[in-house]
Formats: sequence, C-alpha cells, structure tokens
Amino acid sequence: MTAIITASELLPALTGGNPPVLLDVRWQLSLAKAAGAPAFDGRAEYAAGHIPGAVFVDLDRELAGAPGAAGRHPLPDLAEFGAAMRRAGVSAGRPVVVYDGGQGWAAARAWWLLRWTGHPDVRVLDGGLPSWRGELSTEVPVPAEGDFTPAPAAGGLLDADGAAELARTGVLLDARAGERYRGEVEPVDRVGGHIPGAVSAPTTENVGPDGRFLPAAELRDRFKALGVSGDTEVGVYCGSGVSGAHEVLALAVAGIPAALYVGSWSEWSSDPSRPVAVGADPR
Repeated sequence: MTAIITASELLPALTGGNPPVLLDVRWQLSLAKAAGAPAFDGRAEYAAGHIPGAVFVDLDRELAGAPGAAGRHPLPDLAEFGAAMRRAGVSAGRPVVVYDGGQGWAAARAWWLLRWTGHPDVRVLDGGLPSWRGELSTEVPVPAEGDFTPAPAAGGLLDADGAAELARTGVLLDARAGERYRGEVEPVDRVGGHIPGAVSAPTTENVGPDGRFLPAAELRDRFKALGVSGDTEVGVYCGSGVSGAHEVLALAVAGIPAALYVGSWSEWSSDPSRPVAVGADPR
C-alpha cells in the first residue's frame, strides 16, 4: 500500500464501496503572533471551503499534547487522540485520507500518528487541497462514530537518548531548513544548531515546485546520497515533530522505514546539558 494518493485517484475512491474517511488538517507554523499579527486559523480555512465530507482536525489540540519540556508538539494523550479520531469517523476497517493546505507537513503528522497507533490504511493527498479539482463544500459533516482504538507500535518512535544514539550508529536526518541546522538562525527555539551527528536533509527538497513528492526512485537516490542504504537504521527530527513527519512520509514513499523523534529540536534544545553542534559538519 502506498502512503500517498493523488487527487485523480481520490475522486473515484470517494464514490466507491468503502469510501475513505477524509480528514482536513490545515495548519502552518506561524510566527505572526510574535509580530502582533493574527495567527493562521486552519478551522476558518476549513469553514471557507473543504473537500465534501471532510472533517476538520486541529493539529495543536488533537494531534499533539500541550507544549512544554517534551517539545512544542509532543505526543497527544492517546486516549484523547483516539476519542478525537472516533469523533471524526475513523474506524479500523475503513481507509483514511488526510490532506492539508498543500505544504504536507500537518497531513503527514496525522498520517504518522494514525499509522504508528495501528491504523492499517492511511494515505496523504499528494499536493494537498491545491491539487483537488472537484467542488468544495462549506457543509460541516457529522460522521457516525468510528471504532478506532490506538495501539502504538513497538518501534517507529525515538526519544532524545534514542535520537542521540542513532546519530552515532545509523542515520539521523534533520528535516529543518539548512540555516536552522547550521545554527545561523533560530526563530523559535532556545538555541540554534543540530544534534551532533545528524545529517541536514530539508524536507522541502523531497517535493517539486507543485508541492507533490518527487518520484520514489528520485527520493531513494536522494536518501542514498545522505547515507541511507541497505539496512541502515533511519530516524528523523525537525523543530517539533511536524515537518519531520513529512520526511518520514517521503522515506515511506521511497520504501524506507524510519522512526520519528517527536520532541525534536524543541525538546532537545530546551535542556542546556544536551550537546549542540553548529555549522555544516554533522559533528
């Protein structure tokens, strides 16, 4: 099963015998509040028009816990996450398709959480809402209660110690922009730089100008050039476990399993005792 679906594939699936549950996860990292401007409002965007039948999911409240020592977007309470997914109509026996405004990060976070907690059939709409050519709706659906119960996998998740170890023994990819990795700028977290040993791999380079993922073969070549080959154990982190999920999705498209360090740099950098590397050299 592929991890992504195109808009042309989604349209007939919605009228098939077992149509997917549609989740709209429009969100974006916004520094607007710091400048006194209104923050991005995904719910308002959803209300203005969404794919018919889609249910809005709030990344900050339903796909993450409260920000704190564990990072800006730590894992949500799994009981609360399961309840939110059931309210959205998610069931174990029905496929799920997730989309966002086109960046892909928020949709990937929902995809990763659902897959990690045991849902067998979740895909991300490649290119997000901008790729959709059908009509939009302002009607808010009230889906039947789903039956999905989260059952986390034994692997696929890294903590700070696991990320540090993987940077030494496997490949730990840093999905943030290169300038944040190098420590040249840090607009959000306490200090700039990267986990020692991590390799810079901006997730923006996994997609084309239209926001859609590069072909699987090109992604495999990209990750091979970054040190991922054979049975290499791979992990990913970013600022707070959102764009990192997008890189895990890109790796899945390439056929490469990877773990996610959800706390990411927002957790790592909050502890002054943890080492910080700067510059282009991983170490």
